[in-house]
Amino acid sequence: MRHRELAVTGAVEFTPEVYPDERGTFASPYQEGAFIAATGKPLFPVAQASRNISRRGVVRGIHYTLIPPGTAKYVYCPAGRVLDYVVDLRAGSPTFGQWEATELSAGNARAVYFPPGVGHAFAALEDDSVVSYLLSAAYRKENELTLSVFDGDLGLELPAGLDPMLSERDAAAPTLGEAAARGLLPEW
Repeated sequence: MRHRELAVTGAVEFTPEVYPDERGTFASPYQEGAFIAATGKPLFPVAQASRNISRRGVVRGIHYTLIPPGTAKYVYCPAGRVLDYVVDLRAGSPTFGQWEATELSAGNARAVYFPPGVGHAFAALEDDSVVSYLLSAAYRKENELTLSVFDGDLGLELPAGLDPMLSERDAAAPTLGEAAARGLLPEW
């Protein structure tokens, strides 16, 4: 399994070998040895596994949790195709405000590790795109925050030709500057 450090400190992209044959393909999006080699530690104890299914054009995020309690994520796309964004929202981080996007798909079997306090968003590029999550903490509504994917200061580049569809919560999300002014950003 190959790994690549992303522009956000602590975030890592993992690309396993994909083995095709006449029946289809096989891949292992998470491999403990590769994760330890890349991060220097084992994956967090998994408290929850979640998934969503999205139509083409759905944009989810930018979602994050405050530290503490913080939630680490390991994310992959077992069906369909998404453009996945990792965004550093940790005040004081050397990569604060930086982001990187990577395509996750059933075909490439890539996965991304998000340390606590790092924001996550994605844009579904195909109908029935599935995003699966391993989470270090169970979902608690009061700990979950969101920022606007349209924040000009962050400058996330959504895919061309996409008609973004957001939840009411994500559409009304504050900008990075507004969240900082309200004390809603995690600390590094």
